Formats: sequence, structure tokens, C-alpha cells
Amino acid sequence: MAATAGSSLKPSREFALARLLNREAPLGYALLLPALAILVVFVAYPFAFGLWLALTDSTIGRLGHFIGLANFAYILRDPIFTQALGNTMAYTFVTVFFKLTLGLALAAVLHIEFRFNRFTRAAMLLPWIIPTVLSTLAWLWMFDSTFSVFNRMLAWIHVTGPSWLGQFPWPMISLMTVNVWRGTPFFGVSLLAAMQMVPADLYEAAVVDGAGPWRRWLHVTVPTIRPVILITTLLSIIMTFADFQVIWILTKGGPVNQTQVLSTYAYVVGIQGTDIGIGAAISLFMFPVLCVSIGIILWLLHRD
Repeated sequence: MAATAGSSLKPSREFALARLLNREAPLGYALLLPALAILVVFVAYPFAFGLWLALTDSTIGRLGHFIGLANFAYILRDPIFTQALGNTMAYTFVTVFFKLTLGLALAAVLHIEFRFNRFTRAAMLLPWIIPTVLSTLAWLWMFDSTFSVFNRMLAWIHVTGPSWLGQFPWPMISLMTVNVWRGTPFFGVSLLAAMQMVPADLYEAAVVDGAGPWRRWLHVTVPTIRPVILITTLLSIIMTFADFQVIWILTKGGPVNQTQVLSTYAYVVGIQGTDIGIGAAISLFMFPVLCVSIGIILWLLHRD
């Protein structure tokens, strides 16, 4: 009897499990659990801990006491922080504008079939796939005040090259140049993929209506790939706003804080200066700015 009861319970359990797996909602939640766990451990917890540090007087090696918004009040009176915030805004929005513009142009060219098209598309990815540290070190050599390849080229036409990383405004221009060089392929590949998904019927209808290449580009291609443009721009704003490696390797925020941005200043104050609470407050100051940018782009996507 016991064996019979046990054997009858087993199929019923299997049947109940099968019914549970056949229901979309429980199965969906079950599949989301690993991703949710990763987000909690690697995103939510570090963010919450950073927020707590920003509200304390903690230093490296010592957990401090709750002091409210005193750290934020302190950094708002700090002239270096104000300069770093302005540099961050300029660095982000200038480079994103040029990356978007050049990425659109690059995608439009590569969308045309020509000889070695596939090779050119693969080569376009090189700035993006090369490790940031290695490529930035190469740029550091090219910007060197003594061995700069750019200054040697300018010397051939009897022009004195500037101090790329030392003379205002060239340090920030140099950083923006490296960021644009590195980030343009991301836009190019993303927008090229979007262009290849535009239905051919739309172009044929535009040709029938008498639209030339420029009008087809402006009134067919751009509106169709607009969601991809917005999402790519949003991701680029987030990555550029938090950029650290390029700036730290090339200038470390100098000279005289000309290229200091929030990420490097937070590192200088929080890690090198051991004031981890103030450093966390500087880092978290990026959060509301990014939230505003995300809100605007999501609103534009909702309109579409």
C-alpha cells in the first residue's frame, strides 16, 4: 500500500510541475530570477552602499557617522567641483554630438554596396574593440610634447604644434578627439544595422513620389531609425558621462584641473584623498543629471 501511494504521488507532483511550467507568468518570473539576483548584487547593493557613504563622514578604512546632506553642501561650495561639473557636461554633450553626426555619416556610407565593403565594416570596429588602456596609451604617445606625431607633421609645413596636453584649450580638445574616435564605431554599427532593417517599399514609394536621395534620407531613413538613434544616444551619454580611463591616462584631470571631470575628481577625493564619503557624494551627483537625460529620451521614444 505504501509503495502504491508513493508511486501515485510522484506522477501527481510531475503533473503539478508541468502545469506550473506551462503557465507563462510563473515561468517568466522564474527565468527573471537569475538576472534579478545579478542586478541586486552588482547594481542595487553598490548603489545603496554608495548612497549611504555619501550621507556619512566615512574615510578609507573607517565607517563614519550619518551627517545627512553635509557632503553635498560641501562639494557645492567647492570651486574645483563646479569646474569638474562644467567640464563633464561639455565633454559629454560635445562628444556625443560629434559621435552621432559621424556615426550617421559612416553608417550611410557603409550602407552603400562597394568593393571591400565588408572589410571596411570590420575595420570600423577596431577603435571600439581595442582595449581602452592600450588605445589611450597610443594616443598619449601621439600627444607627447616632444615626440608628438602631429607636431612632426605640422613641422613639415612650418607650423609650430601646440602642447596638446598642457596648453589651454588643447587638453580638453585632445580628450574629446580620443573619445569621438573611440565612440563613433558604436554609433556607426548600431545605425547601420537599423538602416538595413528599413523596408525597401518605403524607398520605392519615395522614388515614385519624386524624392531625391537627400529627401529619401531625411524623410524616410532618419524617421524610421529614430528609435535606434535615441537609444544609442542615451547609452553613449551614460558611458561618456562616467568616462574615467581615457581622461585619467591622458591628463589625470590636469593641467590645473582643466580636464577634471566628476569621475576623476571623485577618485582623487575619495580614493587618493581617502575622503570616501565626499567622493561618493561627487559620484552620486551624476545620477540626477543622467536621470534627466534618460527621462527626456524616454519621453521622445514614447512620442514615437
